[in-house]
Amino acid sequence: MDNIDKKIIQLLKQNSKMTNKAIGAQIHMTGQAVGNRILKLQELGIIEHFSISVQYPQTQLIRIFMNSNRFIQFENQINAFEAISEFYKISGGACYFIIAHFDAQELVEFLEIIAKWCRYNVENVIENKKEAKSPSGR
Repeated sequence: MDNIDKKIIQLLKQNSKMTNKAIGAQIHMTGQAVGNRILKLQELGIIEHFSISVQYPQTQLIRIFMNSNRFIQFENQINAFEAISEFYKISGGACYFIIAHFDAQELVEFLEIIAKWCRYNVENVIENKKEAKSPSGR
């Protein structure tokens, strides 16, 4: 992946509906050349899919510490919750890491359900400090 590919990815992160022609105008390439690069990035697995970004009123970061080896049952239970946007099996101190968007009551109910499988640590996000960068990187 070269600098042009990185610029294309950055532009798509800002607006995944941006046309190849519009991207090309910003990086001085034809729309067809941009399209070919995007296809190659998809074939290589660098671009998995195009998506939207949703601003949630609440976000929780939840670390899971399993009490048993009932991983499949636990994973099935977690995947049933629509408020969970990301669910990772991890190595290190915890077994899983969850990014969720529960309201206060839903969070209490979720924690009561998972308590039979694990201990957990919940952090509530108060502000996203990731700055959006302009296409020029400034």
